[in-house]
Order: sequence, then structure tokens, then C-alpha cells
Amino acid sequence: MTTTEQLDPAAVETFAGRAVADAATWMATTMTMLGDRLGLWRALADSRPVTSAELAARTGTDERYLREWLAAMTAHGYLTHDPAAATYLLPPAHVPVLATESPAHLGGLHQALYGLTGMLGPVLEVFRTGGGVPITAYPPDWFQGLERFSAGWFDFLLPQVWLPALPELEAALRRGADVADIGCGRGRALVRLAERYPAGRYTGFDVHPESIAAAEAAALAAGVADRVRFECLDVSGGLPGSYDVITTFDVIHDAADPRGILDAVHAALRPDGRYLCLDINSSHRLQDNQGPIAAYFYGVSVLYCLTTSLAHGGAGLGTCGFPEHTARELCAAAGFGTVRRVEMENPFNILYEITH
Repeated sequence: MTTTEQLDPAAVETFAGRAVADAATWMATTMTMLGDRLGLWRALADSRPVTSAELAARTGTDERYLREWLAAMTAHGYLTHDPAAATYLLPPAHVPVLATESPAHLGGLHQALYGLTGMLGPVLEVFRTGGGVPITAYPPDWFQGLERFSAGWFDFLLPQVWLPALPELEAALRRGADVADIGCGRGRALVRLAERYPAGRYTGFDVHPESIAAAEAAALAAGVADRVRFECLDVSGGLPGSYDVITTFDVIHDAADPRGILDAVHAALRPDGRYLCLDINSSHRLQDNQGPIAAYFYGVSVLYCLTTSLAHGGAGLGTCGFPEHTARELCAAAGFGTVRRVEMENPFNILYEITH
């Protein structure tokens, strides 16, 4: 047992400094979430100097609170400050990350994290009792934030980067494929596919009724409701119909019954069909999952991915629970013959093309 006398004071001081820095980062992220929620980043997107009073008038916020928020963001390096003019500026390089929709935009992530903050109490309770927190307990901000965050995938990466790397799958879409998206959420992926490949027929499945309702509204607003439909259904017991293309985007690791979903995909995929699976970029070995991104994954797992699976008596894979090693094992067990990892530069995700 380590005693106080055996401790290295320098090591304690070093770790204490790191823990304080981590706490400061949490606070900066919390302030960033408030900026997204209040529209402050959007109001700063022109990268012009502005006083606290001018920004308060522009955003309909209280100047004194805003001045303190501006100070926090300046101290963290998100904003720059001109003391002589008492102005603040969002640097141009920070705009696509914080203020405007782009592949780098993190506004959706911040909204999702805002939604997760209210789940600390329920998750704390299941630490003591076991079980989990059901998906129906999560607030709209969580689901809306996830849609905004994944918009970068579906608006910028899916059509321009991922599908060109999958020529046979893309050719099927151009011809007019029957497509199913499992865990479709608020429908953005299918809406984008239907816009780009109008000859296809698209069906989205999800277990969350509110997301299905939002997906139907999105398809109607985009003018693609004639070829896109959505259904509230747990497909782990089987998919209705058969399909040329089936997709799951960050779904399998969340699922209560991942093997059941893979079995359903295998059964519903036509002999020459293709299953496109996006999941978390992680390893099956904890020692390989180190650093800030891995720590974030495990934290989100505790607060959502793991607990929602366990709430339904599920496998509880967790956010890092479907790495390539496990994906190949479970896909082989489900009867798939080929699992091809698609080469791409992405620290967050792995993309697979899977066939019979």
C-alpha cells in the first residue's frame, strides 16, 4: 500500500495540474455549449470586432452575463480581445468549427452534450442499481445535436468521399436501389441519398418514435417523401422486405441486440447486395484506446451507448465495443463472407463494405 511518505511530491503536483486543466476544459466546453444554445457563435461568425454591448443587442442577451462569457472564451483562446477598444473577435479559423455548418462544425456535438448534462442523475442511479437508462428518457437536445453533428458526414463525406470509394455500391444507387437505413434517427442520410440518387426507394427504421416523426417531416420538407419512408421498428427480429443496399451509421455498438441486427441484415440483403456499416474507430484492446478521443468515447458510452443498451437487457457493447476485430467476428457469425474496411482519414469512425 502506498503511504503519504512514499508519494513523489513532483508526480502529485504534475497530476494535480493536469486534473485542474481537465476541469478547466470541462468549463470551457460548458461555456461553448451555452454559446451554441444562445446563438452567440453565429452572431460572431463575420469575424468582426464587437463590444459586449453590441453583441448583447444583436443576440437579445444580458450584457453583464455576456461580458463574463466573452471573458471566459477569451481566456480559453476561443476569442481574441482588444483591450483598448474593448472588443472581441472570433478568429476566421474558428468560424467553421463553432459558428457555421461545415465538415468541421462542432455545434451539434455541443448541443448533444448539453442534452447529456441532464442525464447525470439517472445514470448515477443505475451505477448503484444496475440496469440502464432507456432511450425514451433522453431529451430532444441529445437527438437534435446528434443530427447536427452527423450532418457533416451526410452532407459532405457520404456523397463526396465515402461513396466514390465504393464504386459498385454507388453504381447500384445510380441504377435505382432498394435501400434500408437501420437506426436512421432523424433521417438525414436517407434524405441526402434520395436527393442525390432519385431513382432509388428508401426506407428508414428506428426504435425512437420522435426521431421517426422528425425524419418524416424532413423528407417532406426536402421534397423526397415520394421515395423515402420511415418506420418505427426494432429490426433485430427481422427486416421486412429485401434490399440492394443496407446501411447502419454508428448504430451497431449502441444496439441492444447487435447480433440480431446483423442476422436481420444478412437475411434481408439480396445476394449481390452491399451492407455499408459505419462505426467507431477503436480497438478491442483497452491499451490501444488512449488519449482524449478514446476518453470521450468511453464517457459517452457511460452516459448513453452502454446504458441505453443495458436498459433493454441488451449486450451492452459500449461505444468502443464494435471495433474491427469484433465486427469481423460478429459479421462472420451472421454469415457474411467479406468485410472490407474502406480506407479513409477519420479519427472517429471506421467504414466497412460487407457482402455475402
